[in-house]
Amino acid sequence: MTSAFQWTCALSTRVSLEAAVKDAVERAAAAIAGPADLAIAFISSAFTSEYSRFMPLLKEALAEHYDELPAIIGCGGGGVVGTHDDGRTDELEDEPALSLTLAAMPGAQVTAFHISNGDLPDLDSPPDAWSVLVGVDPQYQPDFVLLADPALKEINELLQGLDFAYPGSVKIGGLASGLSSRASRVLFHDYAAYGEGAVGVALTGAVKIDPIVAQGCRPIGKPFWVTECDRNIVLKVEEQSQPDQMSGGGDDRPPLFVLRELIQTLESDDRKLAEEALFVGVARDEFRSTLEPGDFLIRNLLGVDPSAGAVAIGDRIRAGQRIQFHLRDASTSAEDLETLLHRYLLKASEDPDQAKPVGALMFACLGRGEGLYGEPNFDSGVARKVLGPLPIGGFFCNGELGPVGNTTFVHGYTSVFGLIRPT
Repeated sequence: MTSAFQWTCALSTRVSLEAAVKDAVERAAAAIAGPADLAIAFISSAFTSEYSRFMPLLKEALAEHYDELPAIIGCGGGGVVGTHDDGRTDELEDEPALSLTLAAMPGAQVTAFHISNGDLPDLDSPPDAWSVLVGVDPQYQPDFVLLADPALKEINELLQGLDFAYPGSVKIGGLASGLSSRASRVLFHDYAAYGEGAVGVALTGAVKIDPIVAQGCRPIGKPFWVTECDRNIVLKVEEQSQPDQMSGGGDDRPPLFVLRELIQTLESDDRKLAEEALFVGVARDEFRSTLEPGDFLIRNLLGVDPSAGAVAIGDRIRAGQRIQFHLRDASTSAEDLETLLHRYLLKASEDPDQAKPVGALMFACLGRGEGLYGEPNFDSGVARKVLGPLPIGGFFCNGELGPVGNTTFVHGYTSVFGLIRPT
């Protein structure tokens, strides 16, 4: 066992799979003194035709450095994120790349698992059913890294079940991505490839994951109470004139009418943006009087009913919740991520005994990256600017997993960071 907590990431851009595996393993293993406990691998969909060879090659290469192989999870991605030996982090989209994270975590326990389609307990099952599935007792308060097949219809049930069985535990991750063919959406666990389900790792003991969920939106107008709704359709809202309760005075109106009035008050650039990048934020904390950007779960605005003035959003809603319209663009996404990272540092500074992060995992939407910002390596560059140089491994996802409030959700257009620190 090593005496120090170590976390490293190696990025290889070799076009030969054998060369990429050898390159990444040699450089990652050289940065870890002693045995590694955990490996997390992300491989570009440019290697799709060779996915079946990846785990045997990686197992063979790691065996040259370790008598006991580290636990492993991973997946394929439309782009991968990794760190070079000189500390630079690259977000490589649509080109051959392999990102390999290795960690040695004395005092921590690593439990990797694969969940097949159909294995999930019923949501009415007791917490024990979920802990048996994962293999970790809730009393140890694990944090989770989860990777799933985007075709897993039960992904929301999986997140709900883990939140139920492991309240307070962090769950971060993403949905595998790649080419349109199903063969490109592969998961890795225990040095084998899987074409379905979900894989994950539970970390307990002397390690903690601090989540940053940057949804990339800014609010416009004021929050509104939902006074009347039907599943995901908002029928009536009331302006939040009081911080903690609806007035009940019968001043509710159809949300589309409220939205039209709001748009008329916006600057011309924002009015144009509202035509193509308008979203709805649902407040997750019923008791918070002052709402900030990180307090909202951002959901798509799916459609409107002009005659009734109703709006449909991409989530179930109930009366008594608060909503606020949001806009998204590149500058807003950048500002949102930077604000959340600075807020994290400020909160961490209040506890002088809290160790600083030694590494990070990054799960970014395929809709971000260079296509959104017009320049490469943007989100990882913001993290580096605020947090300093950290080894970052990750990939571009078909959906990102991370908490808002005390609940874990599947997000879109989001960057989720998991900051790794010893405890």
